[in-house]
Amino acid sequence: MASAKKTSVKPKPVRVAIIGTGGMANRHVELYRQIPGVEIVAGCDVDRARVVDFCARHGIPATGAYTDAGTLLREVACDAVSNVTPDSFHAALSIQALKAGKHVLCEKPLGLDHAETRRMVAAAKKAGTVAMVNFSYRDWSALQAMAVRVGQGELGELRHVEASYLQTWLTAPLWGDWRTTPAWLWRLSTGHGSKGVLGDVGVHIVDFATFPAGPIKQVYCQLKTFPKAPRNRIGEYQLDANDSAIMNVEFANGALGTIHTTRWATGHPNRLALKLHGTLGALSFDSDLGTDVYRVCAGADAATATWREVRAEPTPNNHTRFISAIRTGRPEQPDFARGSEVQRVLDACFESSAAGRPVRI
Repeated sequence: MASAKKTSVKPKPVRVAIIGTGGMANRHVELYRQIPGVEIVAGCDVDRARVVDFCARHGIPATGAYTDAGTLLREVACDAVSNVTPDSFHAALSIQALKAGKHVLCEKPLGLDHAETRRMVAAAKKAGTVAMVNFSYRDWSALQAMAVRVGQGELGELRHVEASYLQTWLTAPLWGDWRTTPAWLWRLSTGHGSKGVLGDVGVHIVDFATFPAGPIKQVYCQLKTFPKAPRNRIGEYQLDANDSAIMNVEFANGALGTIHTTRWATGHPNRLALKLHGTLGALSFDSDLGTDVYRVCAGADAATATWREVRAEPTPNNHTRFISAIRTGRPEQPDFARGSEVQRVLDACFESSAAGRPVRI
């Protein structure tokens, strides 16, 4: 009997345009091109030279280089856009793309405040297209595995959470000299749209901690800006954005926790750490040891305080989940609603620091 001939089904093609062609846009292209059937068809940037160079570097036809997003959305046959613009443009451009019927993957933070992100969520619901936010550390398989184990009840009831995101670029020139580089100086200046370390990477660690631990009910936050230059100014940049943030939080499930982040962490170029302690066990993660490795102390090991290392199986990254949602129609995380939920926590942090008291969320 002849065996049935196997047929390969090509994935549904998805055409993507990149809006904002700075450094992070290159990473978006790299990740999209790992997915069969995805084509990068256009780029857009207010800087003509930058978008032309971006398109040439990535093999995008010169006709796909645009300096106006509205023109791109009208003229380019694309299914989806990656919004990789500066933070202050996330809301307007994402909503514009959604109204044009496009699927949207927006860089973090989703918007500048909770009110803005709520408008983005409403626009996504009205459009009925896929709308996701790129919390890039969701790509780490260790975090995904830890969230599953917590969700399955392996730790029992959560009691205590520790989370931190440490960077050292104010103390070491590993990524360039921030004193002379506008790409870093703007991150230190509220007048140039920065929300400080809290808005830049605090958004990541809040998502990182609450993804497995659950939502935050109350936060007491302290923000601090340290002196960095005479009169705290370099050229046009007033260096007034927060450098360090410490959050004491209570989770909706009753657990207490600390979440903190700083740019003054000498010796840690980009380190995320998370510990989850429950009534039946604990999980621990340190990105300096690997993004697919975590430790567990549970079951019989809890009685002897024995930790065992676990290597997590690979999981899909955000770009893969985004394209999958477009192709299947099945929702994927993290979506705009999640981005708005995290922004609500950040708003509460700014309110708490200004008032010097805890704020309920």
